[in-house]
Amino acid sequence: MNKPPAIATALLLVAASAVSADPGSALKDAFESHFLVGAALNSSHFAEPNPVRAELVTRQFNTITAENVMKWQPIHPQPDRYNFAAADRFVAFGERHGMFIVGHTLIWHSQTPSWVFEDADGKPLERDALLERMRDHIRTVVGRYRGRVHGWDVVNEALDEGGSLRDSPWRRIIGDDYIAKAFQFAHEADPEAELYYNDYGIENQAKRNGAIALLKNLQDADVRVTGVGIQGHGNLTWPSAQAVAETIEALADLGLRVMITELDISVLPSRSRTVTADIGRRETATRDGNPYTEGLPDEVQRRLARRYAELFEVYLKYRDVVDRVTFWGVTDGDSWLNNFPIRGRTNHPLLFDRQGEPKPAYQAVIETAHRFSKTVEEARTFQNPVLPDFPSASDPHTERVRP
Repeated sequence: MNKPPAIATALLLVAASAVSADPGSALKDAFESHFLVGAALNSSHFAEPNPVRAELVTRQFNTITAENVMKWQPIHPQPDRYNFAAADRFVAFGERHGMFIVGHTLIWHSQTPSWVFEDADGKPLERDALLERMRDHIRTVVGRYRGRVHGWDVVNEALDEGGSLRDSPWRRIIGDDYIAKAFQFAHEADPEAELYYNDYGIENQAKRNGAIALLKNLQDADVRVTGVGIQGHGNLTWPSAQAVAETIEALADLGLRVMITELDISVLPSRSRTVTADIGRRETATRDGNPYTEGLPDEVQRRLARRYAELFEVYLKYRDVVDRVTFWGVTDGDSWLNNFPIRGRTNHPLLFDRQGEPKPAYQAVIETAHRFSKTVEEARTFQNPVLPDFPSASDPHTERVRP
């Protein structure tokens, strides 16, 4: 494969400088012709007493995902009690601002109360009893927002790192078909809603192969699955642009729409290359593992900017199959990565800092969209039937992403 040119000098200069927010620029506008751009929101973003945060969301994004308020634990904490207050506010916020609304998540092994899997005596439920409990939950939650929530992460993180089905309580009690049943119940509750499978780490080949096998099995069983979410949790070096491109291609080959659903880039030292799904694990931060408590150094800002530009170049290349790119959080201070996998660290993984100001990475992403649009326009002007390969922002010694 050919070696790519270095990223444009102008982009590097912009990314290296302090960013002054352009009132006329916004992520949703820069990518309007290509895909939706969104963020996962917590209650502080859509609560009326916080208009500053809400304004940042509405100015920058055209799709929102419920970060926590629609997970089983907060929305259905006890067998006979649902708590819809926060979820109702989330949906109403999205409706007021004409946004594409995504519910997250219906079936997950984590943040699900233990009572869900137990009978009145605390013993494990039988298959039929748990299926009925699943059906009731999905029918109640999806049914409440029928026609209002446009897409649902129906099943989240059902695979282990090797690509096999995770040994969750759902699988142990119901069997491998619990995933198909969840999609069936969701479709019954809202036949018009988009239904997604969502997972992390599927840029790794073994897990990607497992995801493809899972999705093919669902398709062969005539289960309605409209799209798949690549979570996009990464760091400054992983996953490679080529791995992201290959993953998008492989999933699109199934005829599914592809979303980047939980995008963030950790800048802190990590113990492993991928994030784990055990959000309950907690460790104490050490000084060596938490180096940026006073802010992000310019050199790391530049690396983060280049990294985001590199990823968005891939997303743009596959804009015909990528429907949505959603950041997991809005500002650095909101990010779950401040407490995962180690509690109490200061991470800087998003495009907006703790004050809600755009970072060099934000401008790099905007410039990436502008460069791409210019390339498209030039191709049209010269009536070139083949769009030129979009130059990569990766290191000059890294191979070009396979088209």
